[in-house]
Amino acid sequence: MARIILFNKPWGVLSQFTDPEGRPTLADYIRIPRVHAAGRLDRDSEGLVVLTDNGRLQARLSDPRHHAGKTYWVQVEGRPGAEALQALRGGMELRDGPTRPARVEPMEPPEIWPRDPPVRVRRQIPTRWLAITLTEGRNRQVRRMTAAVGHPTLRLVRYRVASWTIDGIPPGEYLEVGHSR
Repeated sequence: MARIILFNKPWGVLSQFTDPEGRPTLADYIRIPRVHAAGRLDRDSEGLVVLTDNGRLQARLSDPRHHAGKTYWVQVEGRPGAEALQALRGGMELRDGPTRPARVEPMEPPEIWPRDPPVRVRRQIPTRWLAITLTEGRNRQVRRMTAAVGHPTLRLVRYRVASWTIDGIPPGEYLEVGHSR
């Protein structure tokens, strides 16, 4: 039986248990032995990190060959038009090769916690929230994709991994959802 932990990672926390530079890590929040993150979430991103003590489950969630969908709520600078949205959806060429097609939908600003530190605000530049679902997870992929279409990411919250979400889990808190085979 695998132990499964859903953690709502705050901004500025590393998705690992140790850091030689002394920055905040998962160990500052989770004191459960022998669990490891199934995939990573950048230090400047927030939201769902799934942890488990089962290597096979960890690999299934992390390996793009298994198509475990991950949904991100992304606040971007500007208002992407139809052309930019289609470029994000259709797969695009990044420095490390083409991306898989993604599901991308404009969304209303989500009702979530304020970020600390807050996202910079420019009165003359509007922002837009997008729900982006990927089946791969390259390093800083969402940020690189939105920048490539001229709409840099201002805030990124991973909302869902596979069938798990951050619903009901405050930032810095975790929920053990039981055991799975």
